[in-house]
Amino acid sequence: MDLSALAGSGLDSAASGFVVLLVLTGFAAGFIDAVVGGGGLLQLPVMLLIPGITPVQALATNKMGSVFGTTTSAVTFYRRVHPDLRTALPMAVVALVASGAGAAAAAALPAAVFKPIIVLALIAVLVFTVAKPSMGQLTALRHTGARHYGLAVALGALIGFYDGVMGPGTGSFLIIGLVSLLGYSFLAASAKAKIVNLATNIGAIAVFAAHGSVLWGLGLVLGLSNMAGGYIGARTAVARGSAFIRVVFFTVVTVLIAKLGWDVLTGR
Repeated sequence: MDLSALAGSGLDSAASGFVVLLVLTGFAAGFIDAVVGGGGLLQLPVMLLIPGITPVQALATNKMGSVFGTTTSAVTFYRRVHPDLRTALPMAVVALVASGAGAAAAAALPAAVFKPIIVLALIAVLVFTVAKPSMGQLTALRHTGARHYGLAVALGALIGFYDGVMGPGTGSFLIIGLVSLLGYSFLAASAKAKIVNLATNIGAIAVFAAHGSVLWGLGLVLGLSNMAGGYIGARTAVARGSAFIRVVFFTVVTVLIAKLGWDVLTGR
């Protein structure tokens, strides 16, 4: 298959094996994103293997694929878990705006400035979660009223800004924030995180599309495979519950620490 025709841009021709690889990767990334987030760590490096694609095109098209998968998993979670939209929607609105601000900050400050901080934060999150094995098994809200919604909105702003600046592990940060700060179970937190993450992805897509960076044909292929992975991942998370999500969370955060830590050490 000719990837240049598929993407609708000036990409070099590539073997159909690239498309097969993208479909498989998109499915796996959609599954991981649906459960705990972090699928971009798998998807983006494969995008960068495509001959002729620029880093900006890879980022933009990766986001497009993620929007499909996140939408599917958000709808699936909503239908099966019924997350409290009074918390999720204000978080999503603020996160969307904050992600735009983060993208603007990213233009002025390179990602390398933030990576050491993110690595330390991830290590702290992992240690904290291991030290509290019962955390996130059941929903036991720690705050009520204005304090609850205030913390939720602040979390949405912080994570939305991070998603605009860097992005890897956004879903994982949302989940641990909802679990540790607000007292949700891992399952309930995952359901809300998908709604918020969908908003940040839409914000990013709007910016990338305005600059003509999205490869729509390639993004559609990636999006459809993300949808399949997101649907199965969300159903699996609902069926297996918080204990399963916790295990996947540990795995994804460990990989995030290793990947970003290596970037810091090698100066990438």
